[in-house]
Amino acid sequence: MVGYAFMGAAHSQGWRTAGRVFDLPLQPRLAAICGRDAAAVQAAADRHGWAAAETDWRALIARDDVQLVDICTPGDSHAEIAIAALEAGKHVLCEKPLANTVEEAEAMLEAAERAAARGQLAMVGFNYRRVPAMALARQMVADGRLGAIHHVRVTYLQDWLVDPEFPLTWRLEREHAGSGALGDLGAHIVDLAQYVTGSPIAGVSALTETFVRERPLLSGSSAGLSGTASAERGQVTVDDAALFTGRFANGALASFEATRFATGRKNALRLELNGEKGSLAFDLERLNELSFHDHTLPAGTAGFRRILVTEPEHPYLEAWWPPGHGLGYEHTFVHQARDLVHAIASGTAPAPSFADGLQVQRVLAAVEESAAKNSAFTPVPVQEART
Repeated sequence: MVGYAFMGAAHSQGWRTAGRVFDLPLQPRLAAICGRDAAAVQAAADRHGWAAAETDWRALIARDDVQLVDICTPGDSHAEIAIAALEAGKHVLCEKPLANTVEEAEAMLEAAERAAARGQLAMVGFNYRRVPAMALARQMVADGRLGAIHHVRVTYLQDWLVDPEFPLTWRLEREHAGSGALGDLGAHIVDLAQYVTGSPIAGVSALTETFVRERPLLSGSSAGLSGTASAERGQVTVDDAALFTGRFANGALASFEATRFATGRKNALRLELNGEKGSLAFDLERLNELSFHDHTLPAGTAGFRRILVTEPEHPYLEAWWPPGHGLGYEHTFVHQARDLVHAIASGTAPAPSFADGLQVQRVLAAVEESAAKNSAFTPVPVQEART
C-alpha cells in the first residue's frame, strides 16, 4: 500500500479483515506500506498490521513479496504509481478519483489494458458501491422493479470546511487534488448514479463556487480531514461546491450537488431514483436501509416502505451478523477487498474498472468546462468498451 493516512487506514482495515470474514480463494497478506515520513509510516505499519515499511514507492513496487499495489495517495501521484506498478507486473487498486485529469486517466487505462493481456488486473476504489443497500438498489433496477428511470437525484453534503480558518491542506490545492468537492465528493455520486442506473451520463450543465478563497497555511502534516493552521496564508485553488444537472444516455434527467459547506451535514450522501414502476431512496447516514415505493400497488395501500438490508440473501451479508445487526462505513472496504481477491483468483475483470474511472473523470471534466462557460450544456464522451 502507498499512503497511510485516512484512506490508508480504511483500506488496511479492509485487507486485514476480508479473509477473516469471507471464505476467500486467496489470502491477503499485508507485506509492506509506504510513506515519505519514516517514523510515521512505521507507526502506521505497526498499528495496522503491515509486515514492513518503505519510504520510496518505487522500492515497494520492486519487492518480490508484493503482488498487488493499493494506491491511497493524493490524486497527483495516482497515474505515475499505477502505471509503474502495472508495468512491473503488479495488480493495482487505486483510490478515487482515478486521476486529476482526463489525460492521466486515459494513460492509466491504456496501461491497465496492456497489463490485462499479461494477467494483471486494475480496479478503482469507489467503495460506496459496496454498501449492501447500494448493491441491492442496483439489483432491483436491473431486475426492472422501477421500470424506465425518469429522475436521478443525488447529493453529497459535508461541512468540515465551513470554518474560514481551517488550514490549507492538500485537498484544497489543485496541483495535488485536481479539484475540490467536485472530485472528492462528486466523483462518488457520479459513479454511484451510473452504477445504480446502469447508464452513463451523456451531458451536464454546471455551477461551481469557492466560498473561501484564502486560508491559513498548514503547519506540519494533516491527518484525515483535520490539520493545524500556521500564521501564513495561501490561496485555495479548488472549488468548495459543485451543483450540476445532467442527462443520462437512457434519457433520465439528473441533479447533483457536492459541497463541503453544508452546515450540520457530516457525511450526507443521498440518492433517489424515480421510475415508471416505482422509486428507490438511500441515505448513507442510515446505510443499512433502503426506501422503496412500488407504484404498481393500489394507491390506497401504496407508499414508501423501509427495507432493512441485513438479510443473508442481501449482497455481502451472508458472511456477517444475524438479521437486524447493521454494518458500517468500514465494511465497504472489506467488501472491496473481497471482490478484488475473487477477481484476481478467477482472472476476471474487476469492477469498477479503470474504464469506469475514466468515464467518471470525463464527467468531472465536463462539469468544470460547463461551469467555466456559464453553465453551458456540455456533452460527456462515453468510454467505449475495448477488447
